[in-house]
Order: sequence, then structure tokens, then C-alpha cells
Amino acid sequence: MTVLRNSAALLGAMALMATAASAEIKVGFIGSLSSDTGLSTLRGAEMAIDELNASGGVLGQQIVLVKADTGEDVTEGVKAYEFLAETEEVDFIISGSIDDVSLGWMPRMQEFQIPTLDTWTSYVGIIDMIVEDYDSMRPYFMNIASDEALATLYIDFGKDVLKEKMGWDSVIILAEDTAFGGALTGLVTEALAPNAGIEVVDIISYDITTNDFAPLFAKAEASGADFIYLVSSVNSQVVSSQYVKLQVPMGMTGVNVAALGQEFWEDTGGAGGGISTLSPVPSIGFALDPVNAAFLERYQARYDTRPSVPHFNGYNAYHGLKQAMAAAEEAGGFELDAWVPAMEKQDSVFKKDGEMWLRWGWWGNDEIEPRTGRTYPHNVRFDITEPYDDGAPSMVVIQWYEDGTNAVVYPDKFKTGEFVLPSWVKK
Repeated sequence: MTVLRNSAALLGAMALMATAASAEIKVGFIGSLSSDTGLSTLRGAEMAIDELNASGGVLGQQIVLVKADTGEDVTEGVKAYEFLAETEEVDFIISGSIDDVSLGWMPRMQEFQIPTLDTWTSYVGIIDMIVEDYDSMRPYFMNIASDEALATLYIDFGKDVLKEKMGWDSVIILAEDTAFGGALTGLVTEALAPNAGIEVVDIISYDITTNDFAPLFAKAEASGADFIYLVSSVNSQVVSSQYVKLQVPMGMTGVNVAALGQEFWEDTGGAGGGISTLSPVPSIGFALDPVNAAFLERYQARYDTRPSVPHFNGYNAYHGLKQAMAAAEEAGGFELDAWVPAMEKQDSVFKKDGEMWLRWGWWGNDEIEPRTGRTYPHNVRFDITEPYDDGAPSMVVIQWYEDGTNAVVYPDKFKTGEFVLPSWVKK
């Protein structure tokens, strides 16, 4: 009898231990563990989780973070999503994946139906998938303005600065051969001429393994275009430094992912002066509101390796994960019928000097964005019309100067410096 009682007590204790062990919320990170992009998302998520756990967790449970490395490779990205879904059985996935990788694992997201937040990918085609098939895509949220919104505001930069201030009438597009490159090239080609009055002379597409850009720059110069529009999300340091070292005699702007990071100057060996790029907000050189300035201060106190300043997706991860957990609190968990509507209602507004400065909210499923005349379900709420009083702008333009400093140069409401040509380029 004593043995039986002891055995029963042991089994009961083991059951309690098993229950305690399972009483946790598991969040999966998917992204590159060796890139500034991936680490920005990972660290933003880590900070949010630590703060939530210190406040008692979610639904009375602590949050546990597990990681899956994509290596910025599509095949590895699919394996990483499957690992999080099947082996780790996570409740929620936060992604710092680049566009091509997200597109690779998207069918797995539709299959497993795990709530998923993308903090870096901006491909508008994914938003179109939500429009076309809401039921299978409803677990997915993108809290960066989609590339159509990014390009729309960049067209304004073309009109207000490149055309009116610089007097440029023609452009040649130099774009990497990726989904990101193709999407932005199409949007810019279709919109730049009719909206900004700038003619697209030609498009040069290059492989992401290219390491000698001299022939491509020579072709761009020979085209007679006034400036180069670069679209580069992979190995952008190479094309940037070669532009500077070759002193290509024409201006270059566009989308340069390497230039989004504070380490850009070091990575190019100081050959980054004159480079400008579109950046989602908040960016380097961006004047932060008090709440996000405090987040940056805590980030820099905690991490002493690159990226020393998180890319925009680090902020997206921090605020987005907190919103996802708030939605879980409201919904009583991650069951989609309850969690998705709760997530759709999340809206975080941050002000600076009494003005709306940054916002993480969501477009409604049937809500029409007035300028583009279309819907953006589960896309972060962006504002692409001045005075930007209904949310943050979809993007800003930042520029690196020849002394190694950087600033936001557009739009006027957010700028901390002026757009200038590098010293070797004559207007």
C-alpha cells in the first residue's frame, strides 16, 4: 500500500511538472541569424518578450523564444518554417525574412495556419494574396508598408526633389534580379514618368553575385540618363562602394538596404558618401519620439555587436510582438477565429511634440486607401499624403554624406538634413 501511495504521489508530481512545463507560450523566430536584418527582428522580439515576461507573461504563462535560421536562402527558409511548425509546435511566428524567403515559406504558413508577423518583407503581392484568399492568408500580418506604398512616396521624392530641385528628367534603373528588385522596378517604371515627369531610359538587371559593376556603370553613363535608380537588397555594400571609388559621374539614389544600417560606412571602407536610399521608418538619422528613443537606448545598452542601431524591422518586431500578445490576451489564445479579429484591432500611436509621429496599426479588410484607391488588409497603416497626420509616412529618404554622417532628407516634416550630390558629380 505504501508503495502504491508513493507511486501515485510520484505520478501526480510528474503530471504537475508536465503541466507546468507545457504552460508556456512558444514564439518562433524565422530569419537570418547572421545578418543585420535578421538580428534586428530577433533582438526586437527578445526585448519585447523579456518585458512581457517581467510583467507576468501572457495569459499567466511565460513566453519562450525559439529560433530557426534561414541563411537568407529560400530552401532553408522553408525548412525553418517547417521546423518551427512541426518540431517546435510554436504558437506564433515572427519573421525577419527577406522577400524571396517569405514567398518560399508562404505555402507552409497557409498549410499550418500559425499566426505569423513579417517585419521586413514588403512585397505587395503578398497583400494581394490576402485580398484574393482571406481565409487561407488570415494568419499573416505585414507591419512594414508594402512596396507599392513605399514606391508611391518615393515618386513624390522624385517629383519634389529629383525633378524640381535637381532638374533631372531621365533615369536608368539598376536593379538586382530578385522578387524585391522586380517588384520595385515595375512600380517605379510605371509611376516615375507619368507622376514625376522623369523618363525611364533603360533597365539594367544584375545577378546578386555580381562583384564588378564597372561595366554596368559604364552602360548607365552611356545611356545619357541624368541619374541612376538603384534597387539592391543583397550585397548592397559592393555596388555602393564601387559607385564611390569609380566616381561615377552621375547621381545615384533608390533603394539600398545596406545603407539602412549604421555600419554602412564601415562596411564600405568609408566609400559611402553620396549614397541615398528609401527607408521604411524609423530609420537611422530619424528623429525619434520619446517612447522609441527610449527603446533605442535600452537596445544599445543591451547589445554591443552589430547592428548598433536596429533597422526599422527591429522596431516593427518589438511593437508587433507586443500587439500579437495583447491580441492573444483578448482572444484567450491564438485560435484564429478570435485572435485574428483581436490583432486587426491593434493600434499603437506615438507622438512627438504633440504630433502623430509613428504608428503601428492595420488597414481594415475593406478599407480603401484614398491615394491608391485599393485595399491593404493586414498591412501596417501607412500615410502617403501630406501632412502625414493619420499615421507614419510609408518611408523616408536618408542620405550618407562624405564625412560619414547621415540624415533624413525627405519628406520635409521628418528631414534632419538636405539632399546633396557627392562632390565629384556636377549637377
